[in-house]
Amino acid sequence: MHYLVKPNWRKWLVAGIGCLMVWSITPAEAQRKSREKDQQKPKEGVRGVEESLFTEGMKFMMMDEPAKAVPQFQKVIQLDPENPAANYAAATALMKLSKPEEALPFAQKAVQLDKGTNKYYVLQLAELLVKQKRYTDAENLYEELIKKSPENIEYGVELAAIYLFDEKPDKALDMYDKVEKATGMNEEIIRQKQRIYLKQNKVEKAIQEAEKLVASEPGETDYLLEGAELLIANDRNDQAVDWLQRALKVNTDLPQAHVMLADLYRKQGDLEKCSQELDKVFSNPNLEADIKARILSSYIGVVGKDEKARQSAVKLAKELATAHPKDARSQAIYADLLVQQGKKAEARDYYVKAARLDKATYEVWGAILQLDGELNQMDSMLVHSEQALELFPNQGVIWAFNGSANYFKKRYKEAIEAYEETRRLSATNAELMKSVNAQLGDVYNGMGDHQKSDEAYELVLKEDPDNDHVLNNYSYFLSLRKEKLPLALQMSERLVEKNQNNATYLDTYAWVLYVMKDYAKARIFLEKAIQADQNVSGTIIEHYGDVLYQLGEHDKAIEQWKRAKLKGETTERLDKKIATGKIYE
Repeated sequence: MHYLVKPNWRKWLVAGIGCLMVWSITPAEAQRKSREKDQQKPKEGVRGVEESLFTEGMKFMMMDEPAKAVPQFQKVIQLDPENPAANYAAATALMKLSKPEEALPFAQKAVQLDKGTNKYYVLQLAELLVKQKRYTDAENLYEELIKKSPENIEYGVELAAIYLFDEKPDKALDMYDKVEKATGMNEEIIRQKQRIYLKQNKVEKAIQEAEKLVASEPGETDYLLEGAELLIANDRNDQAVDWLQRALKVNTDLPQAHVMLADLYRKQGDLEKCSQELDKVFSNPNLEADIKARILSSYIGVVGKDEKARQSAVKLAKELATAHPKDARSQAIYADLLVQQGKKAEARDYYVKAARLDKATYEVWGAILQLDGELNQMDSMLVHSEQALELFPNQGVIWAFNGSANYFKKRYKEAIEAYEETRRLSATNAELMKSVNAQLGDVYNGMGDHQKSDEAYELVLKEDPDNDHVLNNYSYFLSLRKEKLPLALQMSERLVEKNQNNATYLDTYAWVLYVMKDYAKARIFLEKAIQADQNVSGTIIEHYGDVLYQLGEHDKAIEQWKRAKLKGETTERLDKKIATGKIYE
């Protein structure tokens, strides 16, 4: 089988030629070859050291220790300055160390040695140039990279971004078009083009880009909603309505589309259509209560002073709260609207419902306590503040509410403890500190500790000399004590100068005058108080009777005392005055 001999023949023929070559070398040539071999050994040794150092550097990079890698790569470069890979690796390590200035020379060297054939070297250098805002140099690198190979067109996105940094939007648009032509439609590119067109005030072109997105996926309603938002932002409301209706044709169950349409109809003055769209949202049984609450909250934020729209919002809020009695946010939103309508008691009750469902919302507790105070329901304020403090023990404002409730209940020790806690927690809140010190003045007066009461009031007046609460209470309490009467007169005068129609303040001033035995002047200001408020308290009418008595008009005095008794809120000596027709100091 001769055809098997040929391969073996070739094998041995090659081997034979090798033997002939070995034996044909002369002694002189053998000596030269030996010297060459000896000279090659150091080069091979150096190459081994380079590889070892480079490997060590890469190991440190993999361990995320670039600071240890840099010296290894630098040693490689010292041994072989023409090594592009080592320069590239050194630049990479320095970039990881946030040292772009030091990295740049290595990156430049890598590209120079490699003659730009390795695109990763080029990209690294371009990145460093951008960091130094050398945009033109970076652009040149990218342009050359893209020019070299069609497959590099994907880097056109980065190049377009650099054009934008360099304030060359038209070049960026041109590059985006080229990338799209080569790779197909790209959502992020379209969005970027839209931003450029809008910045150039080319709204029509931005809309055309939005149309491209819609055309790419006709069933994707998000693109239609985004397009509608774009149109609304550029005051093209009629077009926006059309886009939203297109979205609803694809999917009728789009809450956002209905809300946007409702707002557009509201702006157009078509409140009937506005209400219809919102009804579609809130009648949707598949929509969670929390989402509905967020939508309603957003709608409330844009209705402004449009009374019909506000009434529609109240109606929807009530329906939402009723339909979802276990959703805290729904109860709180309705409560917010009730407050705006002045329905404080009802609002407080809905806030309480919200707090029971979700105890962790601080703002709800704050609203409850505020309304307790405005409704003058101190028992409720005491209970609610204690409940809130279990959840928010570090909130000074809640301690202040607790202090007020305890003061009203004449639990003076507890009130002081609460106010002192407010002082500790909210020392930097100047307004709250003024309020707390004013209340402490009242509390200490109630305890009969007049020195501490006066000190607390003085602290407030030092910061706010025209504080109405302190000017009124401090001067009145001094008059009752018949102490520091000139100071009381000065404070009450300042008070009525600022508040000439406030019955309570006029009464305070009149009573200071009474204590100082200026009865004629006291009468003038008490009569002003009665004229200022047809529903004045029994205390003011009793004071008026006292002044008339001191002026010798005893019958008129008894008449006023009797009126005061019918009003209530009088002193404990009133019955004796009526019975005897005399004043008992």
